[in-house]
Amino acid sequence: MSEHVRTAEAADAAAMADLARMRRDQYAGYQPIFWRPAPGATDPHRRYLAKLVGSEQVITLVSEQAGQLTGFLIATLGPAPPVYDPGGPTCQIDDFTVSSPDRWPTTGISLLRAGLAEAARRGAIQAVVVTGHLDEPKRQALRACGLEIASEWWVTPQPLRRPGATTAVDPAAASDSQ
Repeated sequence: MSEHVRTAEAADAAAMADLARMRRDQYAGYQPIFWRPAPGATDPHRRYLAKLVGSEQVITLVSEQAGQLTGFLIATLGPAPPVYDPGGPTCQIDDFTVSSPDRWPTTGISLLRAGLAEAARRGAIQAVVVTGHLDEPKRQALRACGLEIASEWWVTPQPLRRPGATTAVDPAAASDSQ
Protein backbone atom coordinates (compact mmCIF):
# COMPACT_ATOMS: atom_id res chain seq x y z
CA MET A 1 0.00 0.00 0.00
CA SER A 2 1.38 3.43 -0.90
CA GLU A 3 1.84 6.34 1.43
CA HIS A 4 -0.57 9.25 1.18
CA VAL A 5 -1.06 12.69 2.76
CA ARG A 6 -4.44 13.64 4.18
CA THR A 7 -6.04 16.08 6.59
CA ALA A 8 -5.51 14.98 10.19
CA GLU A 9 -8.44 13.71 12.24
CA ALA A 10 -9.00 13.72 16.01
CA ALA A 11 -8.11 10.01 16.16
CA ASP A 12 -4.60 10.87 14.83
CA ALA A 13 -3.65 13.06 17.82
CA ALA A 14 -2.14 10.24 19.92
CA ALA A 15 0.12 9.01 17.10
CA MET A 16 1.06 12.61 16.28
CA ALA A 17 2.03 13.19 19.93
CA ASP A 18 4.16 10.04 19.91
CA LEU A 19 6.00 11.21 16.78
CA ALA A 20 6.51 14.63 18.36
CA ARG A 21 7.92 13.00 21.52
CA MET A 22 10.43 11.09 19.42
CA ARG A 23 11.47 14.35 17.74
CA ARG A 24 11.79 16.14 21.12
CA ASP A 25 14.04 13.33 22.35
CA GLN A 26 16.15 13.59 19.17
CA TYR A 27 16.44 17.38 19.44
CA ALA A 28 17.37 17.20 23.14
CA GLY A 29 20.55 15.49 21.96
CA TYR A 30 21.29 18.50 19.76
CA GLN A 31 20.87 21.12 22.48
CA PRO A 32 19.87 19.70 25.89
CA ILE A 33 18.67 22.91 27.53
CA PHE A 34 16.62 24.54 24.77
CA TRP A 35 15.05 21.28 23.58
CA ARG A 36 14.77 19.58 27.02
CA PRO A 37 11.49 17.63 27.04
CA ALA A 38 9.22 18.53 29.93
CA PRO A 39 8.32 15.57 32.14
CA GLY A 40 4.97 14.10 31.11
CA ALA A 41 4.73 16.31 28.00
CA THR A 42 3.19 13.70 25.68
CA ASP A 43 -0.34 13.69 27.12
CA PRO A 44 -0.77 17.49 27.30
CA HIS A 45 0.71 17.72 23.82
CA ARG A 46 -1.77 15.12 22.56
CA ARG A 47 -4.65 17.23 23.94
CA TYR A 48 -3.16 20.35 22.37
CA LEU A 49 -2.78 18.61 19.00
CA ALA A 50 -6.37 17.36 19.20
CA LYS A 51 -7.54 20.98 19.59
CA LEU A 52 -5.47 22.06 16.59
CA VAL A 53 -6.79 19.19 14.47
CA GLY A 54 -10.31 20.38 15.23
CA SER A 55 -9.61 24.00 14.26
CA GLU A 56 -10.56 25.42 10.88
CA GLN A 57 -7.84 28.04 11.39
CA VAL A 58 -4.98 25.50 11.44
CA ILE A 59 -3.60 23.32 8.65
CA THR A 60 -3.10 19.82 10.06
CA LEU A 61 -1.82 17.13 7.73
CA VAL A 62 -0.64 13.57 8.29
CA SER A 63 1.04 11.03 6.08
CA GLU A 64 -0.09 7.46 6.37
CA GLN A 65 1.00 4.11 5.04
CA ALA A 66 -0.76 0.81 5.73
CA GLY A 67 -2.79 2.42 8.53
CA GLN A 68 0.27 3.83 10.33
CA LEU A 69 1.13 7.51 10.62
CA THR A 70 4.52 8.20 9.08
CA GLY A 71 4.60 11.96 9.70
CA PHE A 72 2.61 15.10 10.37
CA LEU A 73 2.66 18.84 9.79
CA ILE A 74 0.92 21.64 11.69
CA ALA A 75 0.75 25.11 10.14
CA THR A 76 -0.84 28.34 11.31
CA LEU A 77 -1.40 31.48 9.28
CA GLY A 78 -1.04 34.93 10.73
CA PRO A 79 0.43 38.35 10.18
CA ALA A 80 4.17 38.92 10.21
CA PRO A 81 5.54 40.88 13.19
CA PRO A 82 4.57 44.56 12.76
CA VAL A 83 8.14 45.60 11.94
CA TYR A 84 8.14 43.43 8.78
CA ASP A 85 5.97 43.57 5.67
CA PRO A 86 6.32 40.44 3.52
CA GLY A 87 3.18 41.44 1.63
CA GLY A 88 0.61 39.21 3.31
CA PRO A 89 0.05 36.48 5.86
CA THR A 90 2.84 34.18 6.99
CA CYS A 91 2.44 30.42 7.33
CA GLN A 92 4.33 29.16 10.37
CA ILE A 93 5.13 25.45 10.40
CA ASP A 94 6.41 24.40 13.82
CA ASP A 95 5.25 20.87 14.59
CA PHE A 96 6.49 18.97 11.55
CA THR A 97 8.16 15.58 11.76
CA VAL A 98 8.39 12.13 10.23
CA SER A 99 8.70 8.68 11.80
CA SER A 100 12.34 8.15 10.80
CA PRO A 101 15.09 10.28 9.21
CA ASP A 102 15.06 8.22 6.00
CA ARG A 103 11.49 9.46 5.35
CA TRP A 104 12.44 13.13 4.96
CA PRO A 105 13.17 12.87 1.20
CA THR A 106 9.76 11.31 0.56
CA THR A 107 7.25 11.73 3.39
CA GLY A 108 8.70 15.03 4.62
CA ILE A 109 8.74 16.58 1.16
CA SER A 110 5.18 15.35 0.41
CA LEU A 111 3.85 16.78 3.67
CA LEU A 112 5.65 20.09 3.19
CA ARG A 113 4.51 20.52 -0.41
CA ALA A 114 0.91 19.76 0.60
CA GLY A 115 1.15 22.18 3.54
CA LEU A 116 2.63 24.95 1.40
CA ALA A 117 -0.03 24.46 -1.28
CA GLU A 118 -2.82 24.71 1.30
CA ALA A 119 -1.21 27.76 2.90
CA ALA A 120 -1.01 29.46 -0.51
CA ARG A 121 -4.64 28.56 -1.18
CA ARG A 122 -5.51 30.30 2.12
CA GLY A 123 -3.58 33.42 1.10
CA ALA A 124 -0.16 33.01 2.74
CA ILE A 125 2.68 34.90 1.09
CA GLN A 126 5.55 33.09 2.80
CA ALA A 127 6.23 30.11 5.03
CA VAL A 128 8.52 29.89 8.05
CA VAL A 129 9.53 26.38 9.13
CA VAL A 130 11.21 25.55 12.45
CA THR A 131 13.92 22.89 12.57
CA GLY A 132 16.80 21.84 14.77
CA HIS A 133 20.19 23.01 13.57
CA LEU A 134 21.58 19.46 13.41
CA ASP A 135 18.53 17.85 11.77
CA GLU A 136 20.29 17.57 8.43
CA PRO A 137 17.79 15.19 6.75
CA LYS A 138 14.97 17.67 7.50
CA ARG A 139 17.11 20.61 6.39
CA GLN A 140 17.77 18.83 3.07
CA ALA A 141 14.02 18.30 2.62
CA LEU A 142 13.40 22.01 3.28
CA ARG A 143 16.04 22.94 0.69
CA ALA A 144 14.51 20.48 -1.80
CA CYS A 145 11.22 22.37 -1.46
CA GLY A 146 12.93 25.69 -2.18
CA LEU A 147 13.18 27.05 1.37
CA GLU A 148 16.23 28.92 2.59
CA ILE A 149 17.55 30.05 5.97
CA ALA A 150 16.34 33.48 7.06
CA SER A 151 17.27 33.41 10.75
CA GLU A 152 18.92 31.27 13.41
CA TRP A 153 18.48 31.21 17.18
CA TRP A 154 21.57 30.94 19.35
CA VAL A 155 21.30 29.78 22.95
CA THR A 156 23.60 29.41 25.91
CA PRO A 157 24.92 25.83 26.11
CA GLN A 158 24.46 25.66 29.88
CA PRO A 159 22.25 27.37 32.46
CA LEU A 160 23.04 31.03 33.11
CA ARG A 161 24.72 32.08 36.35
CA ARG A 162 23.12 34.71 38.53
CA PRO A 163 25.43 37.61 39.37
CA GLY A 164 27.52 36.66 42.39
CA ALA A 165 26.43 33.01 42.29
CA THR A 166 29.05 30.29 42.31
CA THR A 167 26.85 27.77 40.53
CA ALA A 168 24.55 27.90 37.54
CA VAL A 169 20.84 28.45 37.93
CA ASP A 170 18.99 25.14 38.30
CA PRO A 171 16.26 25.37 35.60
CA ALA A 172 13.87 23.21 37.62
CA ALA A 173 14.30 25.30 40.76
CA ALA A 174 14.01 28.53 38.78
CA SER A 175 10.69 27.47 37.24
CA ASP A 176 9.33 26.35 40.64
CA SER A 177 9.97 29.78 42.16
CA GLN A 178 8.08 31.69 39.48
